Amino acid sequence: MSDNVKIPRQAEGSGTDTGPEPLLKVEGLVKHFPIRKGLLRRQTGAVQAVDGLSFDVRPGETLGVVGESGCGKSTMGRLITRLLEPTGGRIEFGGHDITHLGVGGMRPLRRDIQMIFQDPYSSLNPRHTIGTIVSAPFKLQGIEPEGGVKKEVQRLLGLVGLNPEHYNRYPHEFSGGQRQRIGIARALALKPKLVVADEPVSALDVSIQAQVVNLLDDLQDELGLTYVIIAHDLSVIRHVSDRIAVMYLGKIVELADRKSLYESPMHPYTKALMSAVPVPDPRRRGTKSERILLKGDVPSPISPPAGCRFHTRCWKATELCKTQEPPLIELRPGQQVACHHPENAADQAPGETVLASARQAVEVVSATPKAAETPEEPAGDPARNTAGDPVGSGPDPDPKPDPEPEDTGK
Repeated sequence: MSDNVKIPRQAEGSGTDTGPEPLLKVEGLVKHFPIRKGLLRRQTGAVQAVDGLSFDVRPGETLGVVGESGCGKSTMGRLITRLLEPTGGRIEFGGHDITHLGVGGMRPLRRDIQMIFQDPYSSLNPRHTIGTIVSAPFKLQGIEPEGGVKKEVQRLLGLVGLNPEHYNRYPHEFSGGQRQRIGIARALALKPKLVVADEPVSALDVSIQAQVVNLLDDLQDELGLTYVIIAHDLSVIRHVSDRIAVMYLGKIVELADRKSLYESPMHPYTKALMSAVPVPDPRRRGTKSERILLKGDVPSPISPPAGCRFHTRCWKATELCKTQEPPLIELRPGQQVACHHPENAADQAPGETVLASARQAVEVVSATPKAAETPEEPAGDPARNTAGDPVGSGPDPDPKPDPEPEDTGK
């Protein structure tokens, strides 16, 4: 791979913002799905699947996206690949606004933006051969590869670890892991710049997961790809990502480089996720931090809570959390957090507390406060034990910080 295609990965924990301009830039991205009822199909509400996402991805970088089911991860992936029309916000790719491009305008960009779908069984047409499936991008784009379509398809099959002689076989003749490799070959056919992978290994066996993850990593080094990888498995995300965005109920609550997020998470929701990661090394189980069990269910995206959307399950929630939505601000170099009472706040720069910074940002961003609503009772203290530990991190430097004086979540 040539040096002008793949840039070196950012040093973990460096927090620097140097390098080329972002390949993908998202600002205030919103997607609401209308709810219609009655004979006239009048809109009676909306599912707020994605509600104000802002982030960027630089060339050669991998951005991991994690969160519970229903938090809007897959919707976000389909929005940035323009498989869904955004309700609001802005999407820039390569410096060009693609937010509302039509089918004709997006057709040339399909060469540069591809997607790997979650289910390898439903994403492949069972009536088409593997050769037909993988060669479809060439036909749709009117491209004739050097040496012919069949030769290029066989090369792609070999690239993803399949036998080139499988060209004339059908999807039902392959296992789940092999089908996912076929989907990866199809996504790489046009040599894209950006690949969005939606749960690329969740439907595969553990041994096959490792093979596919290593394949994606090798292909990035070889072809200079840029990834946005969506997953539930935090160990997979840690292995492949340079930076990680944590989503909750349609919003990003924390965005940081891999080292900072896993060793010192600042948002309570992130800390709860990390505490649930099992530790396979028996030698490290004696130094586990406490397990955090969140009470209650994720609120409905049809009517999300006022203020901080996590306050109904947060053990640090206060009246401020119920009425003021915390902005996503940088509280540590390279680490952005949307929380009024972040974890691990003791290591911040002296002279200004994190809480004061967050409140000041809220006053600036919230020009018009939301109307008062009847808040839900915050969850009490989470049940705690010693059954989990973030993978790759030692004892939590601040496993149980003192609550804020006005804390009503106890």
